Amino acid sequence: MSQRFYSTKSPEIFVDVKEAVLRSLPSDNGLYMPEHLEELPAEFWENWREMSFSEMGFHIARQIFRDSVPEEELRRIVKETLSFEVPVVKATANAHVLELFHGPTLAFKDFGARFMARLMCYLTRNDEGLLTVLVATSGDTGGAVASAFHNVEGTRVIILYPKGKVSGLQEKQLTTLGGNITALEIEGTFDDCQRMVKSAFLDREMSERLNLTSANSINISRLVPQSFYYFEAARQFENAPVFVIPSGNFGNLTAGLLAEKMGLKVKHFVAATNANDVVPAYLESGKYEPRESVATISNAMDVGAPSNFARMENLFGGTWEGMISRIRGYAFSDELTRATIGRVMLDTGYMLEPHGAVGWLAAEAWREEEGNRQDETILLETAHPSKFLDVMEEELGEGTIEIPERLACLADREKVAIQMKPDEATFHRWLQSLA
Repeated sequence: MSQRFYSTKSPEIFVDVKEAVLRSLPSDNGLYMPEHLEELPAEFWENWREMSFSEMGFHIARQIFRDSVPEEELRRIVKETLSFEVPVVKATANAHVLELFHGPTLAFKDFGARFMARLMCYLTRNDEGLLTVLVATSGDTGGAVASAFHNVEGTRVIILYPKGKVSGLQEKQLTTLGGNITALEIEGTFDDCQRMVKSAFLDREMSERLNLTSANSINISRLVPQSFYYFEAARQFENAPVFVIPSGNFGNLTAGLLAEKMGLKVKHFVAATNANDVVPAYLESGKYEPRESVATISNAMDVGAPSNFARMENLFGGTWEGMISRIRGYAFSDELTRATIGRVMLDTGYMLEPHGAVGWLAAEAWREEEGNRQDETILLETAHPSKFLDVMEEELGEGTIEIPERLACLADREKVAIQMKPDEATFHRWLQSLA
C-alpha cells in the first residue's frame, strides 16, 4: 500500500508522495505528515543492531514511504545518502556526542539534502521542465543543499539567507558554487527568509508555473534521513538514552519523535536553545508565542517562529501535556555558551562549537535534575567547529582550529549574491522574472 500525506491543518485531505515532496507546503499553510506511521516489525528489532547503517536506514525509510518508492530505488537513495561515518564519541562517563558533521559540507544538513536531491530526481525522472528548489537558511542548510544539488540536471536552486547572520565560511559555501545555484542575501532575519519562501508556495499559480519545491524542513522528506541517526546512536546503548538536540526550526527534534513513533526506545528528548526560547517557554507555560528572532553566536538556532512546531503538536494530538511528557526544554545565553566551549575543552579535551555547547549545557541541566544523574545523554553535534572560526578562536585561541580542506578551499573564492529587501512582493516579482 502506498503512503499518503495529509496537512496538519486539513487532516481529511490526502496527497501522494510526489505532491508532498515536490510541492513541499500544502495550500492551507500547514505541513505534510504521513497518514500511516506504525512501529517497525519484530523482525527489524531482532536484527537492527547487526545491520549496516544504510540497510537499517532503508528499513526505516520504507516504513515511512511504504510502497510509494520502489524498494530498489529507495535502497539506492539511502545508500548514496549515507556515504560517511556517524560516530558516537564518549566525552565523559555519561555524556556522549553524536557527530553529524562528517559529510561533504561538515553539517548534519548533509543527510537531508543528499536524500532529497536523490529522491526528487527519482520523482521527476519523467517530467519536463525545470524543478526550482527554494530554501531559506540560517547557516548550514544552504551550503548542504547547494552541494547536494550543484549541477544536478533539471534543477535550479535559490537560497535565501539573512545578511550578516551566517558565518563567513558558511556564506562562502552557498555563494561561490555558481552554475545552477543562486544566493539571495536578504536584509533581515532567518524568519524573514522563511516567510518569503512560504509565501511563494502559497501563490499556487506561481508555484506550479515555476515548479517550486523546498529543501527546508517544511519538506517532509528532509526529516526521513534525519530519523536514521537516532537509531544508529541508540543501538550502541543497552538502555534507552536521552537525546539532547540543539534546536532552531525543530526539524531535527521532530525527526527524533518520528523515530520514537516507529518504535525506537528513547528515555526523553531535551530541546536545547539559545535566547530564541519560544519552545522551552511553551513547555513551561503551555502558551506558544512566536516572536522576532534574536541574533546569537549559535546562529542556526536563531528562529523565532519554528515551522516544525506544527508537526510536534500534531504528533501529540495538540496537547501540551503530551508534549511535556516527552520533551524538556532549556535555553542558555551567549555568555554561558562561550564559557562552556572553553570549559569542556579544558575538562574533557572535546571541542564543541557554539550549538553543541548549548546542547552540552542542556545535557548537564538534565542530569542535575533529581533522578536523572546516571542517565546516558547523547548530544547531537550538528556542525564542525571550523564553521564558526571567529567564535572558536576567541574562546580557544588563534590557530587552535584545523579547517578541513573542503572548507578551507572556499576562503578565497568570490562571493556572488543578489541583495534583496525582506519584502514578499519584491521576491515574487524576481521569481516571476525567471519564468
